[in-house]
Amino acid sequence: MILGIEIGGTKLQLVLGERDGTIHQRFRFKVAREAAAEGIRRQITETLVEIRKRGPIEAVGIGFGGPVNCATGRIARSHQVEGWSDYDLTGWLTGLAEAPVFADNDANVAALGEAVLGAGKGSSPVFYVTLGSGVGGGLVVDGRIYHGRAPGEAEIGHVRLDKAGTRVEDRCSGWAMDRRIREAVSLHTGGPLAALADGATEGEARFLAGALEHEDPVAHAILSEFADNLAFGLSHVVQLLHPERIILGGGLSLVGEPLRSAVAAALGQYVMEVFGEGSELVLATLKEDAVTSGALLLAGQGIH
Repeated sequence: MILGIEIGGTKLQLVLGERDGTIHQRFRFKVAREAAAEGIRRQITETLVEIRKRGPIEAVGIGFGGPVNCATGRIARSHQVEGWSDYDLTGWLTGLAEAPVFADNDANVAALGEAVLGAGKGSSPVFYVTLGSGVGGGLVVDGRIYHGRAPGEAEIGHVRLDKAGTRVEDRCSGWAMDRRIREAVSLHTGGPLAALADGATEGEARFLAGALEHEDPVAHAILSEFADNLAFGLSHVVQLLHPERIILGGGLSLVGEPLRSAVAAALGQYVMEVFGEGSELVLATLKEDAVTSGALLLAGQGIH
């Protein structure tokens, strides 16, 4: 058995599967932030005890929601859950699972899953951007995660949009979208977006797709602004790395084709004319399996 683990700020997933990324069984839990990292480790321990009753584990792959030193397996920190700073995750789990453990940042691991099994299959290089509560990225070249010089990562969320220090994450994260929608509906109270978001106190981004279906001009303006900022950030990826495909993943990618086409249309104006429209933009296809399938692949690659 290969074990894949996704450790996020809101969810914990463990899957059993194959080294080719195929998932056979899933265990999913909601993260209780008040229990901190110790609560997550306790849940992993309890689940592993049950899993190991079925037989030995060959290897473990982990996608962690925060900066990871993939060479040592130590966690730098979590931005959402306390208790992970400088934690030896692979050391702890190696003893628990009695198997080799390989850990990486969750955006990198999701990038691997999507590049090999999902929307990037058959392409290289592939750049993946996850549009969730934050904005992360991953670069996969010939089926393997590219890291560069340690502690370098494909931190698209921290690319600057201006000299004042505005980052892609400040404009294109789920929290940024929630804030933008709240601002807009306070000024435009009569439209479909305002009606859908009425009474919501968080997660307003989930109403954008529905408002777009109702041809709400406010929703279209928000999408256009969002796509322009994201395209400007991604233009640096295109100019420097020239990926064959750029994959849009994460919760905001569920807006679907309106988002993809808006970003693709905006991207062309920010790259050199000789590059045309730039890299091919596609939507992620693995959804909640991106990190866990990628974790299985990571483990499989690690033991070869």
